[in-house]
Order: sequence, then structure tokens, then C-alpha cells
Amino acid sequence: MADSSIFGDRETEFLKELVRQKVEFMVVGLSAAALQGAPVVTQDIDLWFRSLPDPGIERALQKIHGSYVPPTASTGPMFAGKGIELFDIVLRMDGLGDFDEEKKNAIRVPLGRIKVLVLNLERIIASKKAAGRKKDKIVLKVLADSLKTIRERERSGPRKRT
Repeated sequence: MADSSIFGDRETEFLKELVRQKVEFMVVGLSAAALQGAPVVTQDIDLWFRSLPDPGIERALQKIHGSYVPPTASTGPMFAGKGIELFDIVLRMDGLGDFDEEKKNAIRVPLGRIKVLVLNLERIIASKKAAGRKKDKIVLKVLADSLKTIRERERSGPRKRT
């Protein structure tokens, strides 16, 4: 598992606040892949919410002085405020089931004293394949190699220290 320090302090505080407010969400996309050890970079942090109108989201935003920007005819919903501009709200995941179905196979990744739900790497790969965008196709080999490495590590068990 990768170090969760891929997030800055403000991003981490927002994620922790979402957990404190009991908001059902998961980190998806390349940020989720990086949290699982894939050597990838991304410019954003994709969050998939079970229910976007969850009042816990608004409470979390208030705690960190952020705000929710509703969708318009030309833009999707988004967050605004210092330290949360990197978060993208994901409304659906190409090629996957609904939030509740995907949650069954998601994993929990430590983020300080709490854990955040993260879409597992196998499902990230399935979604990227289904989306079929050029930028997704470019990263598929790296994600597949990372998944293979993770599975091999899991099969071999924990390493003994000498």
C-alpha cells in the first residue's frame, strides 16, 4: 500500500472531515490507484459519493471553509475553496456497477488515524477500459503491472525482517 502523503494537508483534512461526518464516498481514478501503490500521477482527486445531496458533505465543507458549486448547463458539480480545488466530483464510473455494488469490493486505506474507502485497482482498470479515452489507454499497462505486483505480494505473504 502506498503512503497516503500523496495528499496535501488541506486535502487530507477534507477527506478526514468527510469521514467524521459519516459521508459515504470513495476515492476513485488515478488517486485511488496511487494509494494502492501504482506509480501514477494525476492532477485531481476523484471522489464518488453514494448520495451527492448528503448533508454531511455540506458540514464537512463548512468545517474547512469550502463550498459546493451546483452544476450548470456547461459544468458539473464541483467544490470551491482553498485546498479543495483538486477534488472532482464523479457522478458515475464507466463500465462499473452503482456505488453500493462497487463499495462491496472497495478497500480501506489508512489516512492518518482514519481510513478512506478506495475503489480497488481491478475495478479502476475495468472503468478505464470501458471509458476508452486516450488518456485512460495510456495508463492501462502501468495499472495492470501494478495489479500484478500487488497480487504477487499478497500471495507471497508478509516479508520476514532479518
